[in-house]
Amino acid sequence: MRKSVFLSLLVTALFYLVACEAPAPSGDNGGAEMSEADSTATSTETTETMTTEGDGYTITVVDSEPKSPRKEMKTTLGGAEITVNYGSPSVNGRVVFGGLEPWGKVWRAGANEATTFETSADLTVAGQALPAGKYAFFIEPHEEGTWTVIFNAVHDQWGAYEYDQSKDVLRAEVSPKMEQPNAEHLDYVVMDDAIVMVWEKAAVPVVIAAKE
Repeated sequence: MRKSVFLSLLVTALFYLVACEAPAPSGDNGGAEMSEADSTATSTETTETMTTEGDGYTITVVDSEPKSPRKEMKTTLGGAEITVNYGSPSVNGRVVFGGLEPWGKVWRAGANEATTFETSADLTVAGQALPAGKYAFFIEPHEEGTWTVIFNAVHDQWGAYEYDQSKDVLRAEVSPKMEQPNAEHLDYVVMDDAIVMVWEKAAVPVVIAAKE
């Protein structure tokens, strides 16, 4: 009798642990609020600080409460300290580009509040000059050819709902790499001399250099 009670309690405890660790489903639109805190960076993670270390950059979960947790990627490129702050949605079984995020439409490049890009020094970004400062960062995906990356002066805004093209500081065309290994969670990572947005099958590189 005692043995059967013990086994019953053990099974119940195991089911409880699995349920606690399972990701919550999400049916949200446009990356407004989706699920799970995670990163595509392949390195060590410390649960105490919720920081992931990549090759030349770190990703920190700064707010784990939203379904699309808020993260910050920090790196040094082109002699500048750079911080990208973004909401990190999940694919969650959906078609993202050309589905959840329509072709030809300006997108917040994350979830919830607009993604922000902050640099401590003047830079050359995708071959164009970008003064030191803080910007909203948007992406306009296209079904064929290049995608448009946008640095906008109004960094404090929700999504792209009030996006004003007249406030753009820099617009550049970049070549995405499609059909990459599936990245379940949206993240910004560093590869060589570029900051790269990775999500689903897309990797969108933005080449960073010191101001010439």
